[in-house]
Amino acid sequence: KEFLDTHRIRYYSEHLTFCADEGHLYDLMPIPFTEEAAKYVAERIRRVQDILGRRIAMENASFYCPLSTEMDELAFINEVLESADCDLLLDINNVYVNSVNHEYDPYEFLRGLPRRRIAYGHIAGHSKEEGTLLIDTHGTDVVQAVWDLLAEAYRWFGGFPTLLERDSNIPSVEVLCAQLQCIRDFQKGEIGMGSNEAK
Repeated sequence: KEFLDTHRIRYYSEHLTFCADEGHLYDLMPIPFTEEAAKYVAERIRRVQDILGRRIAMENASFYCPLSTEMDELAFINEVLESADCDLLLDINNVYVNSVNHEYDPYEFLRGLPRRRIAYGHIAGHSKEEGTLLIDTHGTDVVQAVWDLLAEAYRWFGGFPTLLERDSNIPSVEVLCAQLQCIRDFQKGEIGMGSNEAK
């Protein structure tokens, strides 16, 4: 709390995942999509918000094998956001990756999210594995389908702040700056640019 206050940090965020079970797992594991889990997570988020004295943003995560399908991903996220009264860090690439891996419409998913809770966003690249499996790696250029989804998110929610994530295979500064300019153009409503123009 002192660090956030001292440095005037606008948002504190965390992944909507778990990474410990009687020991640290060193990965972001999907939380079971159940009412019980949603209530448990929401209570923990409220505790953190009480301690920090501010709302935090939870990030929708990529996942490859759901631990439970009592609820779908969208219903689970919305239940947590509402019960915890927290914000959402909207990761556009994760929406796209999950939509391909779990066969749902990413545009429908976007429209099902609460506009008033969008704090900021992430955009990144992913890797294609065998068949149609996509893995969220942050190690490749953003693909056109993800640029298109970002443009739709801005149309739907407005031009929220957005971070370009790149963790490996780092391209030149010029390439990164061109991709950042694409984000700025999209935010201003100058739709039409995409990953091909960013290279």
